Amino acid sequence: MLNKFKVLLLDMNDTFMFDADRFGAEQDYSIVYRWLGGTLQSNTVNELIQAAYTYLDKRYPDANYRESFPSLRDALLAVSGRITTDDELEILIQTFSYHELGSVPALYSEALRKLAQRFCLGLVADIWAPKTLWINELNRSDVLNLFEIATFSSDSGIVKPSPLAFLNTLKQMKADPDNALVIGDSVRRDLGGAVAAGLPCLLVGGATHPSAYGASSNLLELVDTYC
Repeated sequence: MLNKFKVLLLDMNDTFMFDADRFGAEQDYSIVYRWLGGTLQSNTVNELIQAAYTYLDKRYPDANYRESFPSLRDALLAVSGRITTDDELEILIQTFSYHELGSVPALYSEALRKLAQRFCLGLVADIWAPKTLWINELNRSDVLNLFEIATFSSDSGIVKPSPLAFLNTLKQMKADPDNALVIGDSVRRDLGGAVAAGLPCLLVGGATHPSAYGASSNLLELVDTYC
């Protein structure tokens, strides 16, 4: 199934990074915020972070924003008149980042290393916060160096399922689209974007779809089967 391809474009969240996006009414964002040195009232912090999440979440599936998705900074400024200093805004951004960030389990790090021995890997990741914490986590798990190119939507404002998310990554890799396969967990974002870009997509994580090139229960099973 994988042998005909030279390039794999991988999604990140719920493909090889897990426990991300810890948002909701049950979350106390002020704990991280206070640890980072912020001084706003706890209820204000919780309202601001959740409002920024809601602002971005509403726009995420909207086709009008696929290639002009707002930054987290813009979202926080849009939902609040309470932020008085750049320092407080930066701490709120960092707080949001910690709640958005997931982690890469060791077994998935090893699976990526096996894939990198056979394929040229590219990362196509949708995140809303600046990429700093993700770079740190990918380095911690020793996988960042496995990707020839790692692209993050918060750098470009381009979110999946825009085909540009995939085509721009391939362009940076100087890779032939005819040799590329997308691997991800989302029918809407990964499969939808791949189809729009004219690329095959293999779904992982339990999702299936008649338009998919194939499906596997998870990346570990896929690697065990084909590597």
